[in-house]
Amino acid sequence: MAATALPPLPSQFKSIQHHLRTAQELDKREPVVAYYCRLYAMQTGMKIDSKTPECRKFLSKLMDQLEAMKKQFGDNEAITQDIVGSAHVENYALKMFLYADNEDRAGQFHKNMIKSFYTASLLIDVLTVFGELSEENAQHRKYARWKAAYIHNCLKNGETPQPGPIGMEGESFADVEREEAESSSLHSGTTQPTSSSTYEGNNKATSNYTGIHIPPGAHAPANTPAEVPHNTGVTSNTIQPSPQNIPLVDPSLYSAQSAGEVRLTPEDFARAQKYCKYAGSALQYEDVSTAVQNLQKALKLLITGRE
Repeated sequence: MAATALPPLPSQFKSIQHHLRTAQELDKREPVVAYYCRLYAMQTGMKIDSKTPECRKFLSKLMDQLEAMKKQFGDNEAITQDIVGSAHVENYALKMFLYADNEDRAGQFHKNMIKSFYTASLLIDVLTVFGELSEENAQHRKYARWKAAYIHNCLKNGETPQPGPIGMEGESFADVEREEAESSSLHSGTTQPTSSSTYEGNNKATSNYTGIHIPPGAHAPANTPAEVPHNTGVTSNTIQPSPQNIPLVDPSLYSAQSAGEVRLTPEDFARAQKYCKYAGSALQYEDVSTAVQNLQKALKLLITGRE
């Protein structure tokens, strides 16, 4: 992306530095996600401080980057339509979450999966540009941040983490945040991949996650976003995708008939369109189960007027 480099990050914007860093890392392989990371940073920065000179200067340059990206990818529906953009970001965040979660459950603890867990939580932050988070996404964000901190602290202390959802006390993110701050090169406009991710020092998760819900069809794709761009065709020699559990087609859809009395509202059409967009985005990541489920929801809504 040809855009003016950002000036040094004002201290007031510390909370968005990692979203901007993620944007830089995704510029080449996921420009749509990178765009929304910057949009989230822009909106959040405006709320924090849009008046002091250094903050205004930073936000102005960030706006230039956003305008340049919008011009470059202006024909992409994921940029021009919120429904498509939301589905794209959500699916990419879920892909990263599932990769880290499957590695965790398999007892494969390493820095790349820690980074994937936390990056997934940052991308769920980004989803707030489209509106309020669903309860499921809010839960995933909290769990991913806690897991990343827990595993990082275990490895740092020479301990073996326990895989999968467990009830644990809050983990401190201070040490990891300090490591990331020392390696950050955000102000230079370039990003060096880091060995670990970062966490907000005051963000602790204390809930018991024994009942954490993983969406149907969850699996770790062979092309994990933390290592290989999804469109390269390169597969991993060590990580193979688990078989997908394809949901059965709802039998009631076979016998359902379109009743002439059913009148769909504009909101119904919007929801049906959303489900179709989600299905299309899921197919980009070869997630057949999620695609089938969303298509069934759209079909049921269009036929019966009910979800």
